[in-house]
Amino acid sequence: MSWTRTAVIRRSASLAAAALLTGGMVAVGAAGARAATTTLTQMQYTSVAGGVYNVQNNEWGSGASESITTDGNADFTVANSAIANATNGAPGGYPSIYQGCHWGNCTSGGLSATPVQVSAITAGKVTTSWSTTQPGGSNDYDVAYDIWFNQTPTTTGQPNGTELMIWLNHNGPVQPFGSQVATNVSLGGRSYNVWEGSQGGFDTVSYTMTTGTTSVSGLDLAPLVQDAVSRGYTKSSWYLIDIEAGFELWQGGAGLATNSFSVNINGSAPTPATCSGTGSVASSWSGGFQASIVVADTGGGPLNGWTLSFTLPSGETLASTWGGTFTQSGQTVTVTNAPYDGVIKQGGSVSIGFTANNTGSTAAVPASISCT
Repeated sequence: MSWTRTAVIRRSASLAAAALLTGGMVAVGAAGARAATTTLTQMQYTSVAGGVYNVQNNEWGSGASESITTDGNADFTVANSAIANATNGAPGGYPSIYQGCHWGNCTSGGLSATPVQVSAITAGKVTTSWSTTQPGGSNDYDVAYDIWFNQTPTTTGQPNGTELMIWLNHNGPVQPFGSQVATNVSLGGRSYNVWEGSQGGFDTVSYTMTTGTTSVSGLDLAPLVQDAVSRGYTKSSWYLIDIEAGFELWQGGAGLATNSFSVNINGSAPTPATCSGTGSVASSWSGGFQASIVVADTGGGPLNGWTLSFTLPSGETLASTWGGTFTQSGQTVTVTNAPYDGVIKQGGSVSIGFTANNTGSTAAVPASISCT
């Protein structure tokens, strides 16, 4: 069987724009301060685990009712799904969690900060663990990693290298894209069947475990990536930019869950991005002034949400604000990002500001501004 996998090419520029109309990124509070449960539908996504992973609903091939929930940790559950696609065609969606950059939507740290060249993916370089719950029954789905390679270290859209899938398991009469090219291939202590198909500009290669499982611990990507290179499906000069884990849904799928997920590079987990806030007085007048604050990403990858905290000098009170949600209690001010400036690219910055009333003799912004 061969079907056209148009979106696992699934976030073209047009789909990314559509995602903004249907919710895009769902902000659930500043990093580290998540809501108890966040529900994602259609193409919505949110950062979790301090921003080092993103959870995405990614219903790209169906308009049926379907949603997932996450508690802000590296997990999610398919809450409901009325997807009913034919099992000899493309799935309706791929709810998933990922580390890296998916169509320009990047996590903090890890692959977002430092994409790994294929030639450097040696034993133990990139490992991943994933625990799932699989309901079985009449649902038709796979349980699969979706790993993306690009010819250059970064891209804001469709990766132009290889798509490498690792099927841990499946339920129902579904199979990978393309045709089976090898059987019972032993890699890293596991046995796989290998499938491959051309997408017109890149290859999709799938490694399906001959014995299904609900979890993997410390799965080393090196043997599979090296095998893909040896078969000519990817190139040593390309870059690993994204590791996703989720469920391709053909029919149903409610109850599928990622209980935990992690990616380690060189034996270390990704670290959240760091940030800083720097204030200055832009202008002043009798009884008031205008101040500007630059919020900067200072390392660890793209910043997914930020919160500032500072203390105004005695006699100063906020009059008007922009660029964030400001809250003043006494002289203490807290600012959380606005929906449009929460994501700051690695090394980038955004500017916010306020006007304040001043009963003192000199207009002043706080000497210390904390950013988390």
